[in-house]
Amino acid sequence: MSNEIVDKLYKVILDRIEKRPTGSYTVEIVNKGKAYVARKVGEESVETIVASLAENKERFISEVADLIYHLLVLMALEGVTPDDIYRELERRRK
Repeated sequence: MSNEIVDKLYKVILDRIEKRPTGSYTVEIVNKGKAYVARKVGEESVETIVASLAENKERFISEVADLIYHLLVLMALEGVTPDDIYRELERRRK
């Protein structure tokens, strides 16, 4: 699997933010503001750590996915794209 899924998910998040469909979890958390989304990233980070230390691999994978999703929402609110992150990671690799 490649970064393609991250790019696709980011595009869905941007679409939800733009179109504001009823019943969208993305819209629900974005409407609560950037500070709320940032707190969700923190919450999911802690849950990822706990899963790593005390739970099974499947739970850890689930929490990492939650963390990535919420981080992508926060990135969208900041105007940061996955490509921005890929470039930074590439820069650091050298």
